[in-house]
Amino acid sequence: MLKSLANAALFQCGWFACVLGGDSLWLLVGLAVLAIHLLWLSSSAEDGVLIISVTLVGTLLDTALRALGVFHFNEPGPLIPFWLMLLWALLATTLHHCLAWSARPWWRAAVLGAVGGPASYYAGSQLAGVQFGYATGPTMAGLAVLWAFVFVGLHRLAR
Repeated sequence: MLKSLANAALFQCGWFACVLGGDSLWLLVGLAVLAIHLLWLSSSAEDGVLIISVTLVGTLLDTALRALGVFHFNEPGPLIPFWLMLLWALLATTLHHCLAWSARPWWRAAVLGAVGGPASYYAGSQLAGVQFGYATGPTMAGLAVLWAFVFVGLHRLAR
């Protein structure tokens, strides 16, 4: 229980550092969260593989959404900014720990994804200078449907 609470607190610290700090030295906080997780909270090498896998999947997904015009970032380039890639890595740290409860039954992950995914993107858009390319309502609805599937998929990947 204490490890799950520590994982949740560390994730939130990393989330705020990445979203508020962008591609700045604040990313060191996110990297420190990953290091703490791997050194003290994680019990297996599986978490390292999961972090890499989720980061790759998330980077591809958000890069595709960027290419489709769903997101507009201040940072130029075809890929999403590094701070958002790091957020995917941080999210991966929660799948075996503080968010493990949402894995089964599958609908828990779908509901959490449908609510939490768009909420995180919306909060990030307000704090990180990310703009939506389409109206907010349809964007949130589309992200809710997408994230219902994504979060179920992430939990399957974590197994």
